[in-house]
Amino acid sequence: MKHMELNFYDPKRLQMVARAMASEVRLNILQLLDECSMNIAEIAQRLGLPMSTVSNNVVILEEAGLIRTERQNGVHGQMKLCSRRTDDISFQLHKPQRKRLSSFFYQMPIGHYTDCRVAPTCGLLGLQSNIGEQDDPTAFYDEDRFNAQLLWFQQGYVEYRFSNQLQKDHIIKCIEISFEACSEAPNYRADYPSDITVWLNGVELGTWRCPGDFGGRQGHYTPDWWSLSSTQYGLLKRWRVNEHDCTLDDVPISGVNLEQLALADRPYITLRIGIRPDAVNQGGINLFGEHFGDYQQAIIMRVDCIEKDTGKGD
Repeated sequence: MKHMELNFYDPKRLQMVARAMASEVRLNILQLLDECSMNIAEIAQRLGLPMSTVSNNVVILEEAGLIRTERQNGVHGQMKLCSRRTDDISFQLHKPQRKRLSSFFYQMPIGHYTDCRVAPTCGLLGLQSNIGEQDDPTAFYDEDRFNAQLLWFQQGYVEYRFSNQLQKDHIIKCIEISFEACSEAPNYRADYPSDITVWLNGVELGTWRCPGDFGGRQGHYTPDWWSLSSTQYGLLKRWRVNEHDCTLDDVPISGVNLEQLALADRPYITLRIGIRPDAVNQGGINLFGEHFGDYQQAIIMRVDCIEKDTGKGD
């Protein structure tokens, strides 16, 4: 059974549904669609109404989310085929109680990217050795890439997908992404700026100008076998998007907000980290896993949210 729950969290939707049902014609249309899907002509014939009247009422029902329509080829061109989206509706008319904010954490290993486009210098390291050949982009498609603990590239990006299952039952108030990264210089170089950009769901959050590629001492979690003359650690950065704007380490960086991310449009949240082709400082990037660098974490997505009201009494 397809269920719709209405409450004062979304008064506009409640009003649209109430208006849609405040008509005998529209109630008759809903009742007809309990039998099967029908096109506009069939509904008009069954109800003895002009097709224009049925069409106008179908638009109201569709806008309220009570029915769905799709185009169907017919003898005289295309016709709307109508079917019911909702079988059961519940209304919660008392003011909902304030919900407690909860935080959920998801850790993504750096080798679990779903898409990439990289250019040398580039490479990946596992816990004990290289993965594939250094400076060979094909290594980024090696089956061992899922075990990567350090990856780097001069140009391009890596992209990850996080589950978006929370949005079904929760109202998301904030998304935070954190990871350890630095520039990509030959060996290492503290003064080697790189403009590193982050995107969520294809929306650019902003660009961080990393000051350099860090070495000279062993990273707190970097294995002993990795040369001290190479990159050893990075900086931990936190990108946070809420209902109003986006911050980097609690400092506003752009006006991007949660609404612009269109979270309800897909079952996953995409994260892209990379170097824009037109970046002023194309110094590349080193991205650290939980067993490399100074911080024992991979990429972490934190989601702050509240539960949606069920519309049901206690």
